[in-house]
Amino acid sequence: MSNTNKPVPGEETFYPLNEPAIGEVYRDVGVYPQNTKVPALFQPLTLKGVTFKNRIFTAPMCQYSSYNGYATDWHLVHIGGLATRGTGAVCMEATAVVAEGRISPEDLGIWSDSHIPPLERIVRFAHAQGTKIGIQLAHAGRKASTLSTWVHSDIAKSRVADTNVAQENENGWPNRVYGPSEIPFAHDYPKPIPMTEQDIQEVEGAFATAIERCKKAGFDFIEIHAAHGYLMHEFVSPLSNVRTDQYGGSLENRLRFPLRVIKRCRSAWSKPLFVRISAADWAEGPEKVGDEWKQWGIEQSTIFVKKMEEIGVDLVDCSSGGNWSEQKLPIGPGYQVPFAEALKKACPNLIISAVGLITDPHQAESYLQSGKADVISLARELIRNPHWPIYAAQELGVAVHVANQYQRGWTRMLTPQKKE
Repeated sequence: MSNTNKPVPGEETFYPLNEPAIGEVYRDVGVYPQNTKVPALFQPLTLKGVTFKNRIFTAPMCQYSSYNGYATDWHLVHIGGLATRGTGAVCMEATAVVAEGRISPEDLGIWSDSHIPPLERIVRFAHAQGTKIGIQLAHAGRKASTLSTWVHSDIAKSRVADTNVAQENENGWPNRVYGPSEIPFAHDYPKPIPMTEQDIQEVEGAFATAIERCKKAGFDFIEIHAAHGYLMHEFVSPLSNVRTDQYGGSLENRLRFPLRVIKRCRSAWSKPLFVRISAADWAEGPEKVGDEWKQWGIEQSTIFVKKMEEIGVDLVDCSSGGNWSEQKLPIGPGYQVPFAEALKKACPNLIISAVGLITDPHQAESYLQSGKADVISLARELIRNPHWPIYAAQELGVAVHVANQYQRGWTRMLTPQKKE
């Protein structure tokens, strides 16, 4: 038996090899009898031949830390840190397929081949740690050219800018913001230019081109951003889309452009394809009055998701809100899970991810055990506690592999329990 500190094979630099992968359950129940029954959170999931070691996924989190769309060492450390702490998959933040599709001037981009090398570096690091990594492809639509969150205001609201618009002298492009209709998100947001047929086709093509760049970077999965009031969500919601052509009015017309993009991406991408949606606008009043759709909600979302399933989407990441500036969210633990549950009931064979103030491991496990979702996606909780997957294993009484370098901090979880 060799006592060598084994390296990850094929890497130019030295990384200790983790066997099994970080966050993966130890399968030898002779050593770890507590692993005889594995919690649902730690069951592997295979999609399109790609196996995710557990059901705890890192949701995309905007970092507002790019220059001209390029990933930096901040992204390497942020994503790399999560990739070393047991998450089953990590997804990079909203990444614009065209320059004017960024949310802020500091957003990631993938509109140029020159964006590929720094992304590839991050992908290689995640893979060296045994973690699957994806990227969220996005276009901000009418919410583009806005200030980074902390530039607009701090958490304490001790300072607040008088506008959300990033002006040209602030690296913005307020006169080149596009959307389905000439309706700004709010009074202090840019006024969008209604997209022409040519504009729509160019954005569709940009998503397809971005797919090819994702292949070169080596990503394991792609998520299309159709949520939170960005371009795809703007097209499907009657609150933001008042067009009278083939892209507006009826539900079929409002779904036309997003479904066309998703279908184009599916045909170009053989690995897992995810789509994030907002299941509801959270505006006042009902989703539908008589035969007229008033706002976006779960009934239309269900129709949308069924069409995605027909196209061959592998996972729907179910969020909500972001398209109505006066939304009133019933914030509380798991407040968005009922939407995921409704979609799972409507599409039992489609993988559904739940997100939104899920912080307790037992809470997360209960959603999977009861069939309300298949995957749990975390964002803010992973900011507070990047080691949450390991903590969850400890709380649920199962032993999982911890990065070799961090094992001394998790001796209680890694100690074999006595056989009963």
